[in-house]
Amino acid sequence: MTVALAVFYLLAGITIASGVMVISARNPVHSVLFMILAFFNSAGLFVLAGAEFLAMVLIVVYVGAVAVLFLFVVMMLDIDVVAMRQGFMKYLPVGALVGLVLLIELFLVFGTLRIADAPIAASVPTPEGVTNTEALGAVLYTEYFFAFQLAGIILLVAIIGAITLTLRDRGPIKRQNISEQVHRDRTKSVRMRRVEPGRGL
Repeated sequence: MTVALAVFYLLAGITIASGVMVISARNPVHSVLFMILAFFNSAGLFVLAGAEFLAMVLIVVYVGAVAVLFLFVVMMLDIDVVAMRQGFMKYLPVGALVGLVLLIELFLVFGTLRIADAPIAASVPTPEGVTNTEALGAVLYTEYFFAFQLAGIILLVAIIGAITLTLRDRGPIKRQNISEQVHRDRTKSVRMRRVEPGRGL
C-alpha cells in the first residue's frame, strides 16, 4: 500500500464518520463542526484525485455556506447567542479536536503531493497547455451550461425561501410603501404656511 492510498483511505474514513456525526449529533453546533470537517476531508480527496479547483471551491463556497447555515439555524431555533457564548468552554474540546484533525490532514495531503508521482484516481487527461480550471470551465459552460444555470436558479429560490421563513414582524418599525409614494399628490405632501416676520411656525 502506497502513502497516497493510505492517505486516501484515511480521508475517506474520516469523511464518512463526520457525515454520520452530522446527522447523529444532537447539538447543532457540533453538527456544524463535523460538517466542516467532512467538507475539508472531501477537499483533500479532490486534491488527491488531481482536481485542485474543485477542492478550492469546496472549501471557499461550502464552508462559507456552512456559516450561513449556522446563522439560519440560530434564527430558526431562537438560540440564545449570549448563553452560547458563555458556554464557549463547553464546545472547546470538540472544536479543538476537529481543528487538530484538520491540521494533521493538511500535513498529510501536502506531503503526499510531494511523494506521489501521479494522482491516485484515474482522471480524464487534459490537453497540454490547459490547466485543470480552464478544462473544467470549458466543459461547464458548453456542454452543461443549462444545468449550471438551473442550479443557480434553484440556489436563488432557496435563498429567497430562507429569507421568507426567517422574516418576522419585529414591532412598530417604519417600512417603505412604494405604492403610497408613487401615488402621492401635491395636496397631501406639501403644506403652504405663511410665516410672519420674527415668529416661527
